Amino acid sequence: MLFRLFSLLAVLLIVPTSLLVTVHTPARAETVGSVTGLPIPRYVTLRADEVNVRTGPGVRYPVDWVFVRENMPVEIVSEFENWRKIRDFEGTEGWVHQSMLSGRRSVLVIGRKQTLRREATDSSPAVAHMEAGVVAWLDSCVREWCEIEVSGLSGWVHRSAIWGVRVDESLR
Repeated sequence: MLFRLFSLLAVLLIVPTSLLVTVHTPARAETVGSVTGLPIPRYVTLRADEVNVRTGPGVRYPVDWVFVRENMPVEIVSEFENWRKIRDFEGTEGWVHQSMLSGRRSVLVIGRKQTLRREATDSSPAVAHMEAGVVAWLDSCVREWCEIEVSGLSGWVHRSAIWGVRVDESLR
């Protein structure tokens, strides 16, 4: 009887642990969206200065929060009919209607103050200095550098200084 009790406790302790490993291990391989056929995950931009983010894919789900910054980059992590599950730069996720998203790419300056350079080298002259939180349009990325446009100025910034582009992504 005591052996049976220990066996039952062992099963109860082992099963939840294995379920947690299965549930919380994110798939890193790129997939294709079932609705659009486009890569998942992928980066897009918020189309409006007010975008409702819902707890589920539909108007019957409550609004969890509201984005209030047009052109902010977000990452699409899932699709369901006309709804896209997005993730922001802090990792928060929710559902938005696809009409509130644009394919034009923007990036968010992260970390400390960053330097926008004339050419894609650390020794190139500075065009501007950007504070964290600045949103810029993404033009291209080559290796560790990305060309961006912000407030009418164009230049190059380290890929690691921005959010909204994958490490292995090449854009021309």
